[in-house]
Amino acid sequence: MGHLLSKEASSLSRDRDRHCCRGGKVPPRRRSCFLRGPCMLCFIVHSASPPASEQPLPAADPLLPPPPYVVLATAEQRTACRLLRLPPAAWEPRGRCQRLLLSGLLPSPVRGLLGPARPPGEAASEMVCKRKGAGLPACPPCKQPRCAAAAAAEPEAAACQCPAEAPLCALPAAAGCAAGGGAAPARASAGDSGGAGQPTLPPPAPEEVAAAEKERGGEAGCEEPLERPADCCREAPPDINQLPPSILLKIFSNLSLNERCLSASLVCKYWRDLCLDFQFWKQLDLSSRQQVTDELLEKIASRSQNITEINISDCRNISDTGVCILAIKCPGLLRYTAYRCKQLSDTSIIAVASQCPLLQKVHVGNQDRLTDEGLKQLGSKCRELKDIHFGQCYKISDEGMIIIAKGCLKLQRIYMQENKLVTDQSVKAFAEHCPELQYVGFMGCSVTSKGVIHLTNLRNLSSLDLRHITELDNETVMEIVKRCKNLNSLNLCLNWIINDRCVEVIAKEGQNLKELYLVSCKITDYALIAIGRYSMTIETVDVGWCKEITDHGATQISQSSKSLRYLGLMRCDQVNEATVEQLVQQYPHITFSTVLQDCKRTLERAYQMGWTPNMSTAS
Repeated sequence: MGHLLSKEASSLSRDRDRHCCRGGKVPPRRRSCFLRGPCMLCFIVHSASPPASEQPLPAADPLLPPPPYVVLATAEQRTACRLLRLPPAAWEPRGRCQRLLLSGLLPSPVRGLLGPARPPGEAASEMVCKRKGAGLPACPPCKQPRCAAAAAAEPEAAACQCPAEAPLCALPAAAGCAAGGGAAPARASAGDSGGAGQPTLPPPAPEEVAAAEKERGGEAGCEEPLERPADCCREAPPDINQLPPSILLKIFSNLSLNERCLSASLVCKYWRDLCLDFQFWKQLDLSSRQQVTDELLEKIASRSQNITEINISDCRNISDTGVCILAIKCPGLLRYTAYRCKQLSDTSIIAVASQCPLLQKVHVGNQDRLTDEGLKQLGSKCRELKDIHFGQCYKISDEGMIIIAKGCLKLQRIYMQENKLVTDQSVKAFAEHCPELQYVGFMGCSVTSKGVIHLTNLRNLSSLDLRHITELDNETVMEIVKRCKNLNSLNLCLNWIINDRCVEVIAKEGQNLKELYLVSCKITDYALIAIGRYSMTIETVDVGWCKEITDHGATQISQSSKSLRYLGLMRCDQVNEATVEQLVQQYPHITFSTVLQDCKRTLERAYQMGWTPNMSTAS
């Protein structure tokens, strides 16, 4: 409005033409109020005073800014239109503010095209300057159809609760665009509005229309009417970023390290900052990541010096140097796991023991280079140690194990596997010095019944793993079950000496026993019948690879046991698969494990996850 009503309107147009002729890019206009006018004009027009009476402008007034499709009678008016070089769509009113603004300032020919003027007594309290953004109505106005035909085809518009608004007039440009027509309908309608017999203005050149559209960024183009005008009054969907940071951190805590670092942190900067919160870097699982090196481990430790748990299992590119730096920078480390890191030696475990005195868990299974020297440091420095795992560390002997037993009096879990240098002396030392032991495992170690009998002193013992103890007798097992009343899991697999009599005593004396594993033991159907008859607590029984088990034993334990939930019959050759199918139908609360039943369950899970078999001939 400002430059159109000023005396420099023609000079502005000439400057823009000069830029176009030189081939330069037309500088974009700043977007402010309607027609780029100053806001003060908006406040003047928006006052509640009635519009001034119409005064006919002189015929040669060059300040008249009519749209190209208006019937212009004077040459001066047509010259002003050519200087403006605006397409018909540019004069299309976009709302109540623009229509009333033009209706109050422009002469009657232009106001006739823009719709009926506001009555003198009507106040325009809802009209404000858009730049100031004050006094907005409670509900934004709905977008109305731009032609009468479109307005009639929208019965849903009545559902909107916005203030009533006079419908827009059927502009020639809008009607033409809505109908998909060109300039011919626009010219015909313009002629009807201005009266018959008056000359019409030729349509603007296509390049002029394209340039003007590019200036306004496509805002003045024809817009499609809303399918449902009432949708504009709906509230915006909630934004998850409006939640408090504490709730977002709680949500992110359920994500894995990959999901946080490779997905959530890439959404936006705010989520990246949340994913870098210190609480997510207290527990790090870097297992099986070959890209983790000493340098990366040092950067992680330098950034998050409050790491309390780390897992570097199967990380082949981490050496003792990286673990030493980690231990130095993270003195509050509580849990350290490094399975199958064969490149690590005593240096790493000594550094962890020396720099992390609060260490509670050390799992370093399958490390060939670990010796008693590292265990001595653990036993002397880490008094809070509660959980150790040294399975398949073949160079560990009784010397290191005894030092740990005497130094770590709070031990609760210990697991050894195939440690041939660990004998009954180690078992006796743990039984005497670690009264809080709850889980004990000596699978495949050089342990006999003389050492195992000392475990009867552990009153809190709840889980005992005695797999593959070659010199284990039935009397020792029965004595442990009788004296360890809190025992709930007993694993006797691969012990050929265990017989039906031992299983019967276990079923009678194991008052809290829930899991019993008897794979490859010397038992028959009598053992299963005794379990079903005497035990009221055993839920899991695995008798796989027991060649003497038949259909009778499987049927009897299924019928008599009230607590049984799992029965393992893998490779029990005398158990017929048809019998197992009947048991599955009769006792659906029991899971029967055979080769065929496990395959069926695997296929069912695959189908549930969306897998479909490939039925091609090649497969």
